[in-house]
Amino acid sequence: MDAVDLLVHDHRRVEQLFRDYHCAASDRQRRAVVELLVRELSRHTAVEELVFYPFAERVLDDRQGIARYRGEHLTVKRLLAELDRLPEGDERTGRLMAGLRTAVAEHIREEEGDLMVRVRGRVGERALLALARDIRRAKERAPTRPHPAAPDRPPALTLAAPVAAVYDRVRDRMQGRPRT
Repeated sequence: MDAVDLLVHDHRRVEQLFRDYHCAASDRQRRAVVELLVRELSRHTAVEELVFYPFAERVLDDRQGIARYRGEHLTVKRLLAELDRLPEGDERTGRLMAGLRTAVAEHIREEEGDLMVRVRGRVGERALLALARDIRRAKERAPTRPHPAAPDRPPALTLAAPVAAVYDRVRDRMQGRPRT
């Protein structure tokens, strides 16, 4: 898979988690899906901000357009942070999940329908395969929790992300959170 395929695959996984949440039969099952969704979306947004967006900004020369996508990520990270703090069975979970699903669906539609099409049209397969390797490496070290107050672009993000990731993984283990 090239970089665009890899990110689109992440999008499909996130969409499946929303469906899983909707089909969950108990508060415990719904909370487990929320935990996985927080983890997957946190890692995905961090990787896009750290690797994909700087690449797209460079090849498309479109700082303003990429800034819009970063802004959408901030909305997603804020919703994820709220969800992450809620206990199992909290009545606010359904409302937050609905808002998150709407925000993520719109973001995915715009990324896949515009940004990724333009990136794929501007660079060759070799560059997209190299970018995919960078994305896979970054994903292994990406934060697993949302950090809406953290920087969202290099070089500050390059310094902050590994620190946040270590903190998140320690916290995840201490809290017994699921791993994907």
